[in-house]
Amino acid sequence: MDKVNILVCDDDKEIVDAIEIYLQQEGYHVIKAYDGEQAIEQLEKNDVQLLIMDVMMPRLDGIRATLKIRENSSIPIIILSAKTEDADKILGLNIGADDYISKPFNPLELVARVKSQLRRYMHLGNVADENMSVYRVGGLEINDDLKEVKVDGETIRLTPIEYNILLLLVKNAGKVFSIEQIYESIWNEEAVGADNTVAVHIRHIREKIEINPKEPRYLKVVWGVGYKVEKGV
Repeated sequence: MDKVNILVCDDDKEIVDAIEIYLQQEGYHVIKAYDGEQAIEQLEKNDVQLLIMDVMMPRLDGIRATLKIRENSSIPIIILSAKTEDADKILGLNIGADDYISKPFNPLELVARVKSQLRRYMHLGNVADENMSVYRVGGLEINDDLKEVKVDGETIRLTPIEYNILLLLVKNAGKVFSIEQIYESIWNEEAVGADNTVAVHIRHIREKIEINPKEPRYLKVVWGVGYKVEKGV
């Protein structure tokens, strides 16, 4: 892909312009929106690889816009908000966001998180052995070349973070990963206060791949240790 389009949505035009400057310095093309409705319109008109979304906006706020976008798109979404409480961060993840950055933000951190999300979305999953690109556990199948997940033949839509967590566990079926191991493997950073973040994504994966998420067939918790995908289901 020659050009990476990043949609930046915030009702504060100065913030949008500032983010544009940081991202353009990295070679990204920025598309601008100033409320949730404009963001959805831009997504319909443009090929966008990542969305940076403010929460508090007029007309359609970032929460409702993200929920609507997630109905038919799995592009990475980074929530940008002045709210700093853990509950608000968890809410952002609950609605389908992949990451969360609090205002005021460090431009270097924002750029680093953008690059991390784009790597997962656009480049991860390149396997050396093409014959090993399809992984199956019972009725759960992941085609890592196509970035496609199926359960009993039905295609399941996952966000990039959800996909990479599931791929990690399926490729290592039967092995228990601690929350810290999952976080550091997927986010590529030290796991500080990662419990809620990982737990939210695990719950979302279960809701999508399990018939009964409360009694999971595939994605199991090993109490006091971590998570695993059951081998030989």
